[in-house]
Amino acid sequence: ASKNHSDRWHSGSPSGHTLMWWRLSMPCPPELEESLVWKLNDLGLHRFAVQHSPDTPHQKTLLVWLPQPEWPVAEREQLLASLEPLSQPFGLAFPSGVWDEVADEDWSLSWKQHWQPDPVGQRLLILPAWLDVPSEHADRLVIRMDPGSAFGTGSHPTTRLCLEALEANPPQDLLVADLGCGSGVLGLASLSLGADAVLAADTDSLAIRATAGNRSLNHCSEKRLEVALGSVETLQALLAGRRADLLLCNILAPVIEALSPGFESLIAPQGRALLSGLLVDQAPRLKEVLAIHGWQVTQELAQGRWGLLEIRHT
Repeated sequence: ASKNHSDRWHSGSPSGHTLMWWRLSMPCPPELEESLVWKLNDLGLHRFAVQHSPDTPHQKTLLVWLPQPEWPVAEREQLLASLEPLSQPFGLAFPSGVWDEVADEDWSLSWKQHWQPDPVGQRLLILPAWLDVPSEHADRLVIRMDPGSAFGTGSHPTTRLCLEALEANPPQDLLVADLGCGSGVLGLASLSLGADAVLAADTDSLAIRATAGNRSLNHCSEKRLEVALGSVETLQALLAGRRADLLLCNILAPVIEALSPGFESLIAPQGRALLSGLLVDQAPRLKEVLAIHGWQVTQELAQGRWGLLEIRHT
C-alpha cells in the first residue's frame, strides 16, 4: 500500500471523457522532494503525488500523470531534462524513471476540489481560474491561474518569499525583468502591484507556454508582459537598450551564480534584484560571487531552508 500526501495530490482532467495518460514513476530521494514539487508546480504540472509505503517512510516515489495526446516522447524527454539539474546542488545522481501508459483514474473526476484560494502576504490572492473571489478576500489583488495548463501556486517558500518581498516594496511604475519566469506568477504579481511592464524569459519552452497562458487568463496584454524563450541575452534583446528597475530571478543558486556576470547588463544603476530559489546554506558563497561582480546584499530573508537575497549596485 502507498500513502498519498494530501497536499501533494493534484490531479485529473477537466473534462469527463476517458483519457489515456502517461504515468512517470520515479524514486524520490528526501533531499529532492521539495525541489521536485517546486519545479513541477512552477511548470504548471499539478497531477502528481509523492507516495511511500507506511513501513518505509523514507523510500518515496514520485508519480506524475501527463495527458497522452499532449506529451509525445520528445516533450517527455524535455521534461526530465528540465528536472535533472535539481539534483546537482545535493551532489546526487538524478534518479531514473519509468513511463507507463494508464487509463483515466477515478481521482481525475474530482481533481478541482484540491485547489483553494491562496492568500499571500497582505494584499495578494492566487486564485484557481474557475473559482469566484471569496468575500473575505474581496479587497485583495487577484492573480488567476489554471492548473489545467499552468499554475505557479505561490506555495513554494521561494515563490512566497518573492511575492512577499514584491508586496513589501511594490514595483510601482517600474520596468521589471523576470529571468526564469516559470509560470509567470511573479510577473503577474508585479503588474498587479503597479509595475509599468514586465519582460520575461525562461530556457524551458514549457514555462513560456505557461506564462503566456496565465497572461491571457489575467486579461494582460503582450505589451505589458512580454515573454520569450532564452536567458540573459534574450532579456537584453527584449530590453532593447534599456535596463530594468527590478530583476526577478527565482532559480536555483548554482544557476544564479552562473548568470550573475550578466546582471550588470539587465539592471539600471539605481535598480535592484530579488534572487530566490537558493538554500540558506548556499547564500554565503553566492554573496561572495555577487560581491566580485559589484553587488551588495541589502536584504536577506528566509522561510525554512530556502532564502532570498535583495541586491543593489555597490
